[in-house]
Amino acid sequence: MTIRKATPADSRTLAQLASQMWDASPAELEPEFAQLTASDEAACFLAYEGSEPIGFAQCQLRHDYVEGCETSPVGFLEGVYVQPEHHRKGIARHLVAACEDWARGVGCTEFGSDCEIDNTDSLAFHLAIGFEEAGRTIWFNKKL
Repeated sequence: MTIRKATPADSRTLAQLASQMWDASPAELEPEFAQLTASDEAACFLAYEGSEPIGFAQCQLRHDYVEGCETSPVGFLEGVYVQPEHHRKGIARHLVAACEDWARGVGCTEFGSDCEIDNTDSLAFHLAIGFEEAGRTIWFNKKL
């Protein structure tokens, strides 16, 4: 397994992987990944088994308040995905470590993330790789 930083040329691959996790089509996600991979404020990493892409992670700088953090900007894990047949091999942990290294390299001293309140698998993963829970939030809205 190898991990490398993605470039704009990898936007389609990132979008295909991300569409398996997020509720959007690869066509919708590809332009966003093209922007992210060209930005100094974000980074994406791809994991490969041989020449086959099997996972990705996306991180970026957050300049707004990040729950539990005291500095700004904060490196923030926006998403990490590994194809199910490659779970439990440490790939996601390595992808997150690449994101943390990137954040450190751009001057961050803190790194954040989040997950849906009922996503117990994501919560367990975050805790297992060294995150500490900083709080829980339920958002509300209503039509006016």
